[in-house]
Amino acid sequence: MKIAISSDHGGNNLRKEIVNLLNELGIEYKDFGPQTDDSVDYPDYAQPVAEGVANGEFDKGILICGTGIGMSISANKVKGIRCALVHDVFSAKATREHNDSNVLAMGERVIGPGLAKEIARTWLTTDFEGGRHENRVQKISALEN
Repeated sequence: MKIAISSDHGGNNLRKEIVNLLNELGIEYKDFGPQTDDSVDYPDYAQPVAEGVANGEFDKGILICGTGIGMSISANKVKGIRCALVHDVFSAKATREHNDSNVLAMGERVIGPGLAKEIARTWLTTDFEGGRHENRVQKISALEN
């Protein structure tokens, strides 16, 4: 598995925590930054992650900003992306099992690092169930056309 990860300035600290988790789990990743705490525009950091996942360069992506909202909206503008904004473990599991989400968004100002790591671990290790959910995911993809 190869992960693309990024944040804006409001998600820098949490991104570093999730990078530590990826290292602990031995998951390959590319960190798209930013490498400073200077204010940046979240669409500029969501785009390379979303495009990298959409074109198959990465299996999944993780995006973090202050709330996760701006990142999730931006990522979902890219065809083929199913970005889920998640702040609890149940939703992390459900969005993988039922929606086959391929990008996870979280908000540093909403949740702490312990919960964020648990959410990311759950999301990264949960498989898509397929079955009755496959038709629904296909209908989501059809909306892009």
